[in-house]
Amino acid sequence: MKHHLSHKAVRFDELAGLSALDRKELVEKWRSLYKTGPPVRSQNKFLLYAVAHRMQEKALGGLKPATRRFLEKAAQNNDASKQQLLPAISIKPGTRMLREWHGVTYEVIILESSVMCNGKNYRSLSEVAHAITGTRWSGPLFFGLKKQEVA
Repeated sequence: MKHHLSHKAVRFDELAGLSALDRKELVEKWRSLYKTGPPVRSQNKFLLYAVAHRMQEKALGGLKPATRRFLEKAAQNNDASKQQLLPAISIKPGTRMLREWHGVTYEVIILESSVMCNGKNYRSLSEVAHAITGTRWSGPLFFGLKKQEVA
């Protein structure tokens, strides 16, 4: 079966060439494709994937109208009030936790007014989670002390 692409078909070399672009060029591509700026703290890899996706979407077409309607309805039905956070567990000073992240084990000790991770003091579990992952996390969520549950 042959696939007939529109005259706008994205060429493989265009997609392959995206990986050679620097951040400034990726942001320019983003702006031209999405007609807005990228999220403030977006990483280059995210920009690259989003730009490649948008190029293919423009060339090959986006979601089918029925799929788009289904997703829009699902989003409307997903009432935020139905989501609840389970109460966080109260942690006493002296509590020790272990968390593995990308093959590295981190030891966390809860102190009276701070948190110690691998010998370094932090103000909160969220600050420790950020130091470990390089991204913003809810510390209690990252350390498994609370879960998001859909009712």
